[in-house]
Amino acid sequence: MSDASEAPTTEAIPIPAPVPDPLSIREVLAIAPLRRLWYAQTVSVFGDFMALFAVITVMTFNLHATPQQITGVQIAYLLPIAILGVISGVFVDRWPVKTTLVSSDFVRAALCLLLLLVHHVWGFYAVMASISIFSSFFAPAQGVAIRSVVPLHGLRSSNSLMQQAFFILRIVGGPVAIIIVNKFHASTNYILDSASFIASGCLIASIALHIPRKSSVPVSEVIAEEKSGIARILADMKEGISFIFHHAALLFVILAFAAGMFVMGCFGPLIAVFVRDSLHASSGTFSACSACIGVGLFLGMTVLNAVAKKAKNTTLVYFGLGGIAAGTLLLALGPHITVAHIPVDIAFTMIGCFTIGFACAGIIIPSQTMIQQETPQAMLGRVGSTVMSLIFSAQIAGLLLSGVLANYTSIRRVFILCTIMMAVLMLAGKLWMEPKEHTAPPTAA
Repeated sequence: MSDASEAPTTEAIPIPAPVPDPLSIREVLAIAPLRRLWYAQTVSVFGDFMALFAVITVMTFNLHATPQQITGVQIAYLLPIAILGVISGVFVDRWPVKTTLVSSDFVRAALCLLLLLVHHVWGFYAVMASISIFSSFFAPAQGVAIRSVVPLHGLRSSNSLMQQAFFILRIVGGPVAIIIVNKFHASTNYILDSASFIASGCLIASIALHIPRKSSVPVSEVIAEEKSGIARILADMKEGISFIFHHAALLFVILAFAAGMFVMGCFGPLIAVFVRDSLHASSGTFSACSACIGVGLFLGMTVLNAVAKKAKNTTLVYFGLGGIAAGTLLLALGPHITVAHIPVDIAFTMIGCFTIGFACAGIIIPSQTMIQQETPQAMLGRVGSTVMSLIFSAQIAGLLLSGVLANYTSIRRVFILCTIMMAVLMLAGKLWMEPKEHTAPPTAA
């Protein structure tokens, strides 16, 4: 009689759970907390553009500001986020998310009312920079909130929904703001912006957020408990940055995101001069080219969410980089293209602008989605704010370097340099930053 212990045993092989299909925009809108976050962003972003375009209008026509001073308004808003982004995420990971979001909204509502007292260029710089300081806490906290209320397979649609609202309001906000300034007064825009932040804060306050804090990094938590003050903040910052640099695929999409924003930063100040000097066209052409970017972004996000639900995030980022490269190349070559002896430079320029906008959607949404999917919940604020800092720094660099590069070479060559940068980043991603496939461990015989 054989010993029972010698009887063959069989171990149950775990069956991997099926991967759920990505949620559509309609399905993520059915999630009540996300729907309120979307409402909150919609009203506050619309208010932001109302105030920003009112400030630019007042500076241009009332204060007779120079082009450099107008650009300075954008830099005044971007710079605090670029500087504070890395630090703000440390506090977002430690503070209650809802309190951070609501407090940021209410403080910004009060700061917007200070615009009623401003009558000098430097005053506008100061107020816009102050608002930006509190925005540097709001943005990463919003990313944490979205991750907490939306399942992983719904993040891409959620990010697409948020960005679509942003770019739609960017397109319509300017004309509406200018109409209100002309018919009433800029103070009306400032009051509406303040009211929009109050509405946003009230909507967020009504959301139930249950977010576990510091549950996935026990080792670093033990180390952090031995430190205090600045040393503890620096340790948390180092942990977030280290996570990014040791995650090759995540680093690739973040660099791609920053590169795309750098190109957009270069493009903004140069396109008007390009239309005037290279195309010898009117301000109407400039308006059409600018609109093509916004339309391209909106359609790109819509198409991405409709037909590329199951495509890998990195694949979409490659598409985005390649599309931006193609768009900037069209801009560089446009003034020299003729078909049957008919110049088609304006048409190619508009196609190039549309292509850049469409392709940027292939970077923005997948990058945000991958950051939320791959980052542990406990350090999502730090990683998100570090990315935000890098993105805004890239935009500032684009704003500052575009004029210098254009004066040193030419606008067409700046576009060619952007094309080369996109191609190099695609090659680097393919060679060194491809995500490694996870292979199952060999089973014992």
